[in-house]
Amino acid sequence: MTNPVRYETEGQIAVITVNNPPVNALGHAVRQGLMDAANRFAGDDAAQIAVIVGAGRLFLGGADISEFGKTPQDPILPDVIDRIEALEKPVVAAIHGAALGGGLEVALGCHYRVALKGAKIGLPEVGLGILPGAGGTQRTPRLTGVEDALDLIVSGKPVDATRAQVIGLVDRMVEGDDARIAGLAYAGELLEMGATARPVSDMDVPSSELDWEARDADLERKFPGQVAQRHAAKAVRAATQLPFAEGRKEERRLFMELMETPQRDGLIHAFFLERKVSNLPELQGVEPRPIKAIGVIGGGTMGSGIATAALLAGLPVTLVETSVEAASKADATIAKNLDGAVKRGKMTEAKRAAADLTTTTDYEALSEADVVIEAVFESMDVKHQVFDQLDRVMKDGAVLATNTSYLDVTKIAGATKRPQDVIGLHFFSPAHVMKLLEVVVPERTAPEVTATAFRLAKTLGKTAVRSGVCDGFIGNRMLSHYRSAADEMILQGASPYQIDAALERFGFAMGPSKVADLAGLDIGSMTRDRKGRDLPGIVNPDWADALVENGDKGRKTGKGFYVYGDDMAENPDVQAHIDAAREKAGITARDFTDTEIVERYMAAMINEGARIVDEGIAQRPLDVDAVKLFGYGFPRYRGGPMKYADQVGLSTIRDRITRYAKDNPTFWSVAPMLDTLADRDGKFEELNQ
Repeated sequence: MTNPVRYETEGQIAVITVNNPPVNALGHAVRQGLMDAANRFAGDDAAQIAVIVGAGRLFLGGADISEFGKTPQDPILPDVIDRIEALEKPVVAAIHGAALGGGLEVALGCHYRVALKGAKIGLPEVGLGILPGAGGTQRTPRLTGVEDALDLIVSGKPVDATRAQVIGLVDRMVEGDDARIAGLAYAGELLEMGATARPVSDMDVPSSELDWEARDADLERKFPGQVAQRHAAKAVRAATQLPFAEGRKEERRLFMELMETPQRDGLIHAFFLERKVSNLPELQGVEPRPIKAIGVIGGGTMGSGIATAALLAGLPVTLVETSVEAASKADATIAKNLDGAVKRGKMTEAKRAAADLTTTTDYEALSEADVVIEAVFESMDVKHQVFDQLDRVMKDGAVLATNTSYLDVTKIAGATKRPQDVIGLHFFSPAHVMKLLEVVVPERTAPEVTATAFRLAKTLGKTAVRSGVCDGFIGNRMLSHYRSAADEMILQGASPYQIDAALERFGFAMGPSKVADLAGLDIGSMTRDRKGRDLPGIVNPDWADALVENGDKGRKTGKGFYVYGDDMAENPDVQAHIDAAREKAGITARDFTDTEIVERYMAAMINEGARIVDEGIAQRPLDVDAVKLFGYGFPRYRGGPMKYADQVGLSTIRDRITRYAKDNPTFWSVAPMLDTLADRDGKFEELNQ
């Protein structure tokens, strides 16, 4: 193997170049190369200063993901960084593109840092459930002060080079596009000045009056249930209280504690599944069709969001509505979305000015679109009418997509003479913000159409998950099931507010009643499917229907399960409706613990996820995890419901379902796949390979 670290000299300057594409990850060969280069520089009498620079598009990435979960080989990164910092001659880090995680920790081990304008610099380790473990929590506050170090480390969010210079993380920010030239120029200046080595570890941490107990309580509120952020803050606190060497030991102790947590395991799983979920064997070698222009049918909330997403990606969009007034309204909505994107820094002014949107009432305007996505009313008759029109006007080879949330995509395709070109693209609202895209593939869909859907998802910045055809696909089918489990608990005695609180403490962004309010209670009963049928084994509660009859439809009317105003409060009318439903069902209320609420809710979710995989609707358990993580507010640090089930133990999940089935055997029946895996102490992870 070619050495990924090159050592050369230009006059009195040693240039150490890391070339380990695509991201200069700090794998074993790079670590060994840096150690060897540091030793060579130490013994090179002709070289008086060194510059470390990355080849390619960035300085240094973090750890090599191929080494995740394995015992690292010597030299480990902390030892490499310590060796660089201990050099008696100065070393400059020349940063371009990005210096993240271990890459920034290497730069902190250097004595001076110069960064090109626009470079991203940060310590994102908390996103993987760990903390910077190679001195990052100890060196950063010595340069930036405690508050800025905490902001950087606890949030995990990078800063740009301009901000990095302001807070002291880098010594200089320069214009240009060549980090090597910038590094050589800065090193030359330092030589002329007679600069010496300047170890960050020798610096004092600037004094701070921070109330650490209050900050810890704030982190507990801001990141409920999570441990990495609070551990990272403890490591920074150690830098303020201990000499560097002892602080490093405390950092390492906290780091190793996090390495053993289920949260780290869950976050690593989530990290990898983002890459695996679109890696489908069926698409290997399949060439997508061109995507140069997009058509959208319907300019409501969803259609406008889809059009916005395409425009943000630089694609021209033609949107068809039923009337001039509706088209004008869609135009205004999309303009507002794009202006908001500019304001948030998600779109440049130049790109906004170049956005190519046409709104019309004429289907003929779609004749040159490569992909058209209908986002009309959720009615099979209406969708058949739309696809009949598309069949007439769309060019050969165009992809015809439906944004249905529940309807049978195979039947929708049946309205055309080209079912091989039809696919489901289930976006989540708001479509220009939400990351998930369910790609629903009927049996007759051509492979290149599926490949085109995944290519489009990547272009739009979405995480695409393949789903087969069934009522609700992966996400909404599961949603109906675990919402039904929540309703069953309410009928038996739990409060909807207790359920929301328990699940939010578990890590969900919102509990089921808050989600129902957000979606609108008039969208459908929480225990019925979208066709109005009762789900098996659940006594259909009518409290949501009663609220709707009173005009309380959720957030959009200011009142649902909650009352919305300056503050959100429980709706005092809800309990009477629940009491009436219990009386009608002949149920005497009992108490539920928060633990039981979470266990039942998760058991329902996991059990239905197992059925979905067993039926081939989802190809792998990780597909189920991705849908729940990116579309339904499942806590990322738990990795998804199937990963969580593996951590709890499938036999434990099965035992809970078996126990619940004694009272309701119709609803609570163990999925065959779950039963089989539990019998042999297996895991869903086996099926992800």
